[in-house]
Amino acid sequence: MPNVERDETRESRIETEIIADTGNDKEERAMGWYYYLDDTLNFPFNAKLKKKARKTGVIEEKQVEVLAMAPDDDCLKDMYVEVVYPGGDDEDIFSAKLSEIEAIDADEDTQEALADWQYWLARGYKF
Repeated sequence: MPNVERDETRESRIETEIIADTGNDKEERAMGWYYYLDDTLNFPFNAKLKKKARKTGVIEEKQVEVLAMAPDDDCLKDMYVEVVYPGGDDEDIFSAKLSEIEAIDADEDTQEALADWQYWLARGYKF
């Protein structure tokens, strides 16, 4: 059962802009999401990385800078972004699940695209 109420505006955007013409093909749906997010998220932006600790189950928050989408090959089952801790350099870049990212100072388009992804997950939709 979905965690959020149906939002007709979001549903329409998802159907007509994100997964239009993908049918039930999982890879095409994943790539629809990938290219929508890659085109709509305005990188870089600051965010909180919220990740559950394996041993304790406590949610840890760390500030990161979101630099770009991860390579499309990495996003066939879930969406990932490339991030770095503040002050880090190129060799400190790592991938994080987009679902664990909460924007701090992103523009309106980025906020909406992140909310679209969170909505998709909360509704229990799959590729």
